Amino acid sequence: MNVVVCVKQIPDPAVPGSLDPTTHNLVRTGKLIMDDSDSYGVEMALQLASGEGDEVTLVSMAPNGEVSGLRTALAMGASKAILVSDDALRGSDALSTAKVLSAAVRRADPDLVIAATESTDGYTGTMPVQLAELLGLPSVTFAKAVSVDGSTVKVQRQTEAGYDEVEVPLPAVVTVTAGVVEPRYPSFKGIMAAKSKPVDVLGIADLGLEPSQVGASGARQEVVDVADAEARSAGEIVVDEGDGADRIVAFLEQIKVI
Repeated sequence: MNVVVCVKQIPDPAVPGSLDPTTHNLVRTGKLIMDDSDSYGVEMALQLASGEGDEVTLVSMAPNGEVSGLRTALAMGASKAILVSDDALRGSDALSTAKVLSAAVRRADPDLVIAATESTDGYTGTMPVQLAELLGLPSVTFAKAVSVDGSTVKVQRQTEAGYDEVEVPLPAVVTVTAGVVEPRYPSFKGIMAAKSKPVDVLGIADLGLEPSQVGASGARQEVVDVADAEARSAGEIVVDEGDGADRIVAFLEQIKVI
């Protein structure tokens, strides 16, 4: 079984981020790390592809040929990685990203594609289903449990009321939540082995894409302005002089709670 995991490499959340003053996009120079939400997808893939001949392939898109986050996933046990890195990708929105990743995923010819429900630096939650649409595959989102039975993937899909039991034929795209598994820590042996595992670095020309299809020129979304969040003002102190309850009710009516 060949499982592909979409892995996003992001700036370290422990370091204060910065925005490009012209484009208002997040600055992604320097070392990038694997998005913590993707570690659950990598672990799920490793557990599903544990048989002889099975393998886990990572697919990522990042600037400057950055592979630090991919090396972490390789150290966990993934077999190889495909990295798409091209200056033309700067400013890509979710749909452009899905176009790039779908072209890279096709090269891996997977039985199953796993992604996080959403990235921690974007939070759109739209890329995986766009990816599935472009690949022409069924998709199941918010998986809290995943199993494969022959040519079928079975998913417990998390909902507000509990979970739905969903079955779709393979190949398919599944997005997983943080509770699906407990990610393993890379061992020293795994870290050393990751240094020699293959990472295929591609540009958009290798994927048959044109610059007009990706990056800022191909984006359907644009950030036109960024402003600081409004400072929280001091609350009103109410001294109960026998009319406290009435004043609370009046305040709740004013903000249309009641």
